[in-house]
Amino acid sequence: MKTLVTYFSLTGNTQKIAEAIYETLEHDKEIKKIDECSDLDEYTLVFVGFPVHSHSVPFKVEAFLKNIPQGKKIALFSTHGSLTGSQLSREALENAVVLAPKAKVLGSFSCRGKISPEDLEVLIRSPEHAAWAEMAVSARNHPDQNDLDDARAFARWISILYSQPKPF
Repeated sequence: MKTLVTYFSLTGNTQKIAEAIYETLEHDKEIKKIDECSDLDEYTLVFVGFPVHSHSVPFKVEAFLKNIPQGKKIALFSTHGSLTGSQLSREALENAVVLAPKAKVLGSFSCRGKISPEDLEVLIRSPEHAAWAEMAVSARNHPDQNDLDDARAFARWISILYSQPKPF
């Protein structure tokens, strides 16, 4: 079993989660930025991480997900400024599943991540995003130690799920 942890990160939030997942995995593994991935054939399991942009998947990740080979087992993770479990935090992961129709999605994980001060300033000035921007301010200390611990637990859970015997 060889596992790839790949991610797209602008602020470092998603990279921190990717590194926590990678460090937890006990078998043959690699970690790469999504731009460095071209061939997934050698991997039996792929963790794909991304920041949520406008309630969705960034274009680079969208293109990557669309090209995942038939039957490839994947696990998705994302970082976002919304409250965990809110509709806004779930929409991007749901969209990611739809973008990878040939893959077998084993699970998903999301946690909060700080928004860049520049982006937050733009959102605060925009009336249609004012309420969301106020919520995003409270994500300024994320991902925190609890988020990293949760990401590690997710990695262990996916590894166990993947290694379970297949039913007949």
